[in-house]
Amino acid sequence: MGQDVRSPRGPRCIALVGPFQSGKTTLLEAILARTGAVKSAGSVDAGTSVGDASPEARQHKMGVGLTAASTTFMGDSYTFIDCPGSVEFAHDMRAALPAVDAAVVVCEADEKKLPQLQIILRELEDLGIPRFLFLNKIDRANKRIRETLATLQPASRVPLVLRQIPIWNGDLIEGFVDLALERAFVYREHKPSEVVDLNGGDLDREKEARFSMLEKLADHDDALMEQLLEDIQPPRDAVFDDLARELRDGLICPVLLGSANRENGVLRLMKALRHEAPGVAETAQRLGISDTKDALAYVFKTMHLQHGGKLSLARVLVGRLDDGATLHSSSGESGRVSGILAVSGAHDSKRPSAEAGDAVALGKLDAIKTGDTLSSGKTAPASLVKVEPAAPVLSISIAATDRKDDVKLGQALLRLNEEDPSLTMIQNPRTHDTVLWGQGEMHLRVAQERLKDRFGVNVKSHPPAIGYQETIRKPITQRGRHKKQSGGHGQFGDVVLDIKPKPRGTGFEFHEKVVGGAVPRNYIGAVEEGVVDALARGPLGFPVIDVDVTLTDGSYHSVDSSDLAFRTAARIGVTEGLPHCQPVLLEPIHMVEIVCPTEATAKINAILSARRGQILGFDTREGWSGWDCVRATMPEAEIGDLIVELRSATAGAGSFTRQFDRMAEVTGRAADQIIAAHRDAA
Repeated sequence: MGQDVRSPRGPRCIALVGPFQSGKTTLLEAILARTGAVKSAGSVDAGTSVGDASPEARQHKMGVGLTAASTTFMGDSYTFIDCPGSVEFAHDMRAALPAVDAAVVVCEADEKKLPQLQIILRELEDLGIPRFLFLNKIDRANKRIRETLATLQPASRVPLVLRQIPIWNGDLIEGFVDLALERAFVYREHKPSEVVDLNGGDLDREKEARFSMLEKLADHDDALMEQLLEDIQPPRDAVFDDLARELRDGLICPVLLGSANRENGVLRLMKALRHEAPGVAETAQRLGISDTKDALAYVFKTMHLQHGGKLSLARVLVGRLDDGATLHSSSGESGRVSGILAVSGAHDSKRPSAEAGDAVALGKLDAIKTGDTLSSGKTAPASLVKVEPAAPVLSISIAATDRKDDVKLGQALLRLNEEDPSLTMIQNPRTHDTVLWGQGEMHLRVAQERLKDRFGVNVKSHPPAIGYQETIRKPITQRGRHKKQSGGHGQFGDVVLDIKPKPRGTGFEFHEKVVGGAVPRNYIGAVEEGVVDALARGPLGFPVIDVDVTLTDGSYHSVDSSDLAFRTAARIGVTEGLPHCQPVLLEPIHMVEIVCPTEATAKINAILSARRGQILGFDTREGWSGWDCVRATMPEAEIGDLIVELRSATAGAGSFTRQFDRMAEVTGRAADQIIAAHRDAA
């Protein structure tokens, strides 16, 4: 098993994931510097990093999209995909994960970030992606490593297995002991660590920690268990083989220590990736790819460059892709590759082809989108994976500042949606507004910045209109009469309408019970149209619903009557009749389901109550340790910025889904305020 398990397997693709501000981009910089891909590590704060290179990321000093960067280490090629940590930009991570061989989860000893860590580990666990945990900022640690591990363990469904323990000098960590290698290293800032002798208390700690590591490995290795029971030291190669196998099988999550800012622990991480992370062949097997002679690739990101057109970032999983090849996609589209680029941050270089394992940018595949599987064969391949965007949680209405840019705005929004499918647009049929939906406040802010900076469209925004409606409580019989004489043919229409309320949620119905031809049958359709016209805006200023209108009588003129005259008469009759029917305001009520860490549940209940929510109950979140699911009904008007308060109360981890439930009456002062605000806006 030895060499076969841990041998290099071609170009690797590794995701860097972790909670917000855990140091992922700084770790990428340290890796690129230590492996010679850049002369020196860049800085996020200084705006010199390879990752987070977009203007929006520079401005906000945070990841707002993934960055792919390539390097070599000990003769092997690696592409690292630096994924945003904020939950608002998590779709980039979700779309990229199927393409990677393994993930490095960057985190720190911060209990507040534990729920975020759990969300990320759950994604990896569900996808079966092997993962290392890189415990960053170890130079700032103020806890013993076992305490830290005990704090982090609830976030993982498999054991977190310490690969290293720190060497303490008073209250400072000056190095580490590699438990598999049985060697001690002292950190040297921005330089490789120095091997030192292990003795005294550190040697005792190493023996104890190594035995604990071996015990966890032995849970899945009977031979190792027997050796431990018989007090036999297992061969070092066998230990490394077990670490590699159990990592790849998703049985353990090895934990490595370091400080990305000081470039400490980076080379040991790279060696662990080299010897223990699987390669593209295992990744293809995980994705269910059977034997095929055709090249296969998976598109994990779409980009629209300001001057370079569309690029599809893809990982080649099987075979070889050549520039100029025609590719078919799982979505039924096809395209001819126009340029293959090796990518590293904002820099790229052309190459004639890409082999299995390579992550590259493919040019001008205009019909191809993120999540597509590409094949060089003659038919469309089956989709390897389906990545669904999370349900949107916040929206704004936007419009071009200059009306001449309306078409340009529409095209730019389509491109933004191609790049980030978790950003969606709808047209409000009542207000005709363009409503932009996203994953949070920063997500929508960045979208507006991209519209301006990259597509040259300035936009103005405001909160979306709430779907208020109105109905009636009292029936009435109302005549509507339209008579106009202005020379030549005039206009004459006369109708008698019974207007009455219907049960909530049953909608609008129109009937006619005309006898004796009081209203000719050819005008009845026009009467219904006039009724619908009037119901579009009731006496309170909103659409009227749950109303039954019956045409019972009327009169006509053989010359002056027309469709337009009867339509106008019907509109007049309903408009004049509705104010006498005790109109009442209705507001939309939604069913809301919130998921949050258990310790935040009390805060969530208070937030819901303050927003006129009616709590229906809560339960533990199925399959999630330490999480609750709270169910409530809430007015749509109170949901608008709910996610902002919810994320604040849950350290960025909470989220919710909602579904329309019913329309409910609003009375008294609340109704008066809504009606007055609507009239002022109009």
